[in-house]
Amino acid sequence: MNLAFTGEETAFREEVRRYLRDNVPCDIRHKLLEGQKLSKSEMVSGVRTLNKIGIPNWPKQYGGAGWTPVQHYIFEEEVQAFPARTAYDYGAALVGPVIYTFGNEVQKSYYLPRIANVDDWWCQGFSEPGAGSDLASLKTRAVRDGDHYLVQGQKIWTSEAQYADWMFCLVRTNPDVKKQQGISVFLIDMKSPGITVRPIQLINGGHEVSEIFLDEVRVPAENLVGEENKGWDYAKYLLGNERAIDASVGLCKARIQRIKELAARTCLGGGRLANQAAFLEKVGAVEVQLKALEITQLRVVAEASKQQSGAQDAASSILKLKGSEIEQATAELLMDVVGPYALPYVSEEERTTGDTQNIGPAWAAMIAPAYFLSRAVSIYSGTSEIQKNIIAKAILGL
Repeated sequence: MNLAFTGEETAFREEVRRYLRDNVPCDIRHKLLEGQKLSKSEMVSGVRTLNKIGIPNWPKQYGGAGWTPVQHYIFEEEVQAFPARTAYDYGAALVGPVIYTFGNEVQKSYYLPRIANVDDWWCQGFSEPGAGSDLASLKTRAVRDGDHYLVQGQKIWTSEAQYADWMFCLVRTNPDVKKQQGISVFLIDMKSPGITVRPIQLINGGHEVSEIFLDEVRVPAENLVGEENKGWDYAKYLLGNERAIDASVGLCKARIQRIKELAARTCLGGGRLANQAAFLEKVGAVEVQLKALEITQLRVVAEASKQQSGAQDAASSILKLKGSEIEQATAELLMDVVGPYALPYVSEEERTTGDTQNIGPAWAAMIAPAYFLSRAVSIYSGTSEIQKNIIAKAILGL
């Protein structure tokens, strides 16, 4: 199969690069390169900047770019490599496609323009304390009460929930049927009475995720997406979209480039780390795997270009599985580069207000936290074990 890009696709890549150079603020790019945390206003501004060139996976009639799968791939690769991905936009990337595919016209006309303009920040209410990999076992329930549903339960590991204005949430609406058949999707205003967000401090010292408690939260019936008890089908569609963009090829390419640049100025054993055979062998092995992943993703993209149905390719699980492994491997290589400076972790606040002597160069500060956070890559969006099960069943027919 010919994996070369056409002249039109190459021109599109250059257009994306020019747009990023001209529109992404230098300070934002620097923060992203250094792995620093952005404020909510910076994240919103950054997503708006990207959405102005086009929302990759949206059709034109809803304000999207109307791009081909190949153009979508090119856009994501360039955004990750620049880097310009200021935050994972759950609105445009995940709930938007669910609304324009399964929602009614009122929901489309109200929510989609607001999502496109990032008027609302969204979070994803899926995982629960007893329902992570086995998401269909969720226990958060919704009971019809006139023109509303009363929602009771708990969500956990909810990314950026502390910033969210809205949550798209999986809840159980029928406990008396097979567990996959009694689930619905609701759009829940995070300002609703009865919602409590409690941050969870992770091993990297950050608060990227939270747990959410819902105590008899009244949700208008009009906020039900699609049909009641059809939510599992919608969730599978959404997770297919999420895994398809989780390969992070552009991110890993940029990280390897940074690894090489930092290794060139890191001394070890009387010489530069970049010249050490053992280190070069490790970098080369990861680069080979990354090239194989890139070719695999391009195959998936090429297959998607032939399909008109928008059905999710089970091969997205291969991308998620291998992409997680390579992203973790690049984080480990960065730890090799930073060496002993990884030990005294100093938060960004402490770095600007406290005594920062003998803690190493500024670029070293966020490498250890990034490594710790990378351990979750093989868990979120479906664990590696779940991806292997999907591959075995849907692709290998086992």
